[in-house]
Amino acid sequence: KQEKVEPTKQEQASLSEQIRAVRKIINKIDTPNLTSTEMNTNTEKHLANIEATHINIFQMLYDLKRRVEQLESNQQSTSGKPIESQPAATNTDDDDDNDIDLFGSDDEEQSEETKKCLVDYTAKKANKENVIAKSTIVLDVKPWDDETDLEAMEKAVRSVEADGLVWGQSKLVPVAYGVKKLQIGCVVEDDKVGTDFLEEKLCGFEDYVQSVDIVIFNKAQ
Repeated sequence: KQEKVEPTKQEQASLSEQIRAVRKIINKIDTPNLTSTEMNTNTEKHLANIEATHINIFQMLYDLKRRVEQLESNQQSTSGKPIESQPAATNTDDDDDNDIDLFGSDDEEQSEETKKCLVDYTAKKANKENVIAKSTIVLDVKPWDDETDLEAMEKAVRSVEADGLVWGQSKLVPVAYGVKKLQIGCVVEDDKVGTDFLEEKLCGFEDYVQSVDIVIFNKAQ
């Protein structure tokens, strides 16, 4: 709740002077149609309105002053010190030199750090590019019948050579009625040797090979 403020002595004197001036003006007005009682009543009302208006003005000015002081107090408590006007910065040759020296070291450190990051990134990228994608494949090579020379068939299979192809272990697996198939593994580089290539080459040995099936296909780690 805002406190009421009484006018100061100086303000009261000013108000009294204005009231006296108003009284003088009213006394000079020719009011033949008004009785003395009516005139006095109107004058008193007018003076009361003037006095109330002045008091309201004083109250508003006081409230405004209090509000400004409160804002300044809050601002000072936030910043920890009174707000002072900052002088305009002047650029001199010495200041420019100091700025260059001051920030030059930071730029140099950032430049060195950037170069280091680029070197690390390039090395990692090169290592990643050097990693060759490989796959492990197990093939079932089926002969025509039980009279097929399986040893000769395996020799023919291993005769297939290509860049990125390495043959692994093999074994004979029984199928039915005395027929056995050749199960052989190999490791291939994905971008050089594919399953279509292997099937085409092995099926080319028509004297031994009836069909070729891919049993296992795993990406090498």
